Amino acid sequence: MRRLLAASGRCAPATRTHHGLFARAIQILAPPDPVSLHKLSAPDCGIVELRLERPEVKNSINWEAMRLLRGVVEKVEADDTVKVVLVTSSVPGVFCAGADLKERKLMSSSGVREYANSLRSTFSSFEALSIPTIAVIEGAALGGGLELALSCDLRICGENATLGLPETGLAIIPGAGGTQRLPRIVGRSRAKEMIFTGRRCNATEAVMMGLANYCVPAGEAHEKALELAREIAQKGPLGIRMAKKAIDQGMQAADMPSALAVEGECYEQLLHTEDRLEGLAAFAERRKPVYSGK
Repeated sequence: MRRLLAASGRCAPATRTHHGLFARAIQILAPPDPVSLHKLSAPDCGIVELRLERPEVKNSINWEAMRLLRGVVEKVEADDTVKVVLVTSSVPGVFCAGADLKERKLMSSSGVREYANSLRSTFSSFEALSIPTIAVIEGAALGGGLELALSCDLRICGENATLGLPETGLAIIPGAGGTQRLPRIVGRSRAKEMIFTGRRCNATEAVMMGLANYCVPAGEAHEKALELAREIAQKGPLGIRMAKKAIDQGMQAADMPSALAVEGECYEQLLHTEDRLEGLAAFAERRKPVYSGK
């Protein structure tokens, strides 16, 4: 199995003392964080995994998970060595079941409002990351779980995936970006059908409507996502960042001239970089470029 390093990039030294063994036993018994960040080791340096792990509630998002997710976003944005983020689940058969409804049941109306606003803001911060993000979906991605996936740049589904926004069945609406991101991805009419009916779609349907990029055999979504991440990580990191910025900001522009102006500004920022010169030199010398991100 591929070795994963903690987000710090360091492994704790082994110890044989009784105190060390006791501490290790406590560490093993302690439940994992519901959201954690892991850097992949060589040869996949530059790729990180954001893992969801709340098996007892199918990775549903409570206040703690939301706080940790926001912390992960801040860590990733501050780390220039990160090139691609994979959003994965450590729980078999589920990506994320959405908001933690048991926790929400205990909230006041003002508490629910604060939670929804915070989750919407958290997903917007994730969407605004300057590097590519890939959702790895095996099993259910429902409600807030699908909204998290919608905030990613790409979505890879195992054939066992089920996607949906069932909120209208609870007499509410998708409140963490679903009503806005879904129509921008699949079109207004399809989005309205999914949200009005609360109907779920399978992975094949998701690909057909443009909701997912790939449908692969169950259990192979991670490998496909990793394949894409490796491809992306080999490209010029500054070029990738500017491409994402040009697409995202250009799509929000009022008209085509304004969108093309965004593209021009992003291109301008790459003209005087070392990576641009390295790309040209590598092409002329028929070798693989070695990009520095400068």
